[in-house]
Amino acid sequence: MAAESRTEPGLRDRFRAQVRQEVKAAALRQLAEGGPEALSLNAIAKQVGMTGPALYRYFTNRDSLLTDLVIDAYGDLASALSRAADAGTTDPVARLTAVVHAYRAWAVAEPHRYRLLFRAPLQGYDAQSTSLVEASQPAMNVVLEVVAALAKPSTPVPEGPAAHFREWMKRHGIEDVPAAVAARTTMLWAHLHGLVGLEIEGNFTSMGIDPAALYETEVKDFVRSLST
Repeated sequence: MAAESRTEPGLRDRFRAQVRQEVKAAALRQLAEGGPEALSLNAIAKQVGMTGPALYRYFTNRDSLLTDLVIDAYGDLASALSRAADAGTTDPVARLTAVVHAYRAWAVAEPHRYRLLFRAPLQGYDAQSTSLVEASQPAMNVVLEVVAALAKPSTPVPEGPAAHFREWMKRHGIEDVPAAVAARTTMLWAHLHGLVGLEIEGNFTSMGIDPAALYETEVKDFVRSLST
């Protein structure tokens, strides 16, 4: 009897985790088809074979489901960038180049999840909650690391922005990184985000521009600016 009581919670936990994964998979299909506005807990419940009220035992509301999806997406993006950074080379140029190409590759392969990260999913949804800000940090840390390994001393950042970068790094436990490197990393992310965002919305295609070639050119220019 004692053994059964010890085993039963483990089985319940595994079943709960499995159901949560099935719910999230169904939600991702809805996101891919219609965006966050199309997300319907009742429709998801039908897809996974349960009633709407039963689904609320796993996710209290639509926002809690969205939050799980956002955290998962941040984790997957960070993993993709980490794999690229650790792909077997110590050359800083190769590592940075691999990471920024991994960023685009993930976004192009998962456009509905990329949009979930970098747009406000729904009116009233707090996309800057503490849990989401913390979830976003590992991906940024990878980019910060590869930029820091390559960046040469550059023009100091004005004290106002520099203080903001130092405070941001302090909050996230980032040490021994100059504010100028944090600024360059942020500029890189903003630049790449702009290119990728335009690409996945089809803006370059409508202009007759090859987004992959444009991205490659911009990456080379940025790497050159860091290392010279």
